[in-house]
Amino acid sequence: MIKKLMLAVATLVASTGFAFAQVDVNKADVAALDGVKGVGPSMSKAILDERAKGEFKDWADFQKRVKGVGDKKAVKLSEAGLQVNGKGKEGAAAGVKPEKGAKAAPAVKEAQAKPAEAKTSM
Repeated sequence: MIKKLMLAVATLVASTGFAFAQVDVNKADVAALDGVKGVGPSMSKAILDERAKGEFKDWADFQKRVKGVGDKKAVKLSEAGLQVNGKGKEGAAAGVKPEKGAKAAPAVKEAQAKPAEAKTSM
């Protein structure tokens, strides 16, 4: 019984998005930076070289100083767990807005249109 409970908890934790750790560019070492999807050895080196000149103030500062990191790349890195001073990039993960002209999935539209119905049992 306890094994089943522990397995259920482990499955729940794994499925809720705890698969990656948050990595702050101002504190992380090479190994931690390389562990972020989208950051390779050359970007890790560039980050550490720039950080040696001074900590990154925010995402704009990070993008300005690290070559090859534009808005799209910054959002992807943030969604993969990269942070600057403990903050994710605006527009990443749950805050991503659909592009102009993009339509929401039918299930999303339905959920937005109808309030949740309360279930009653007798």
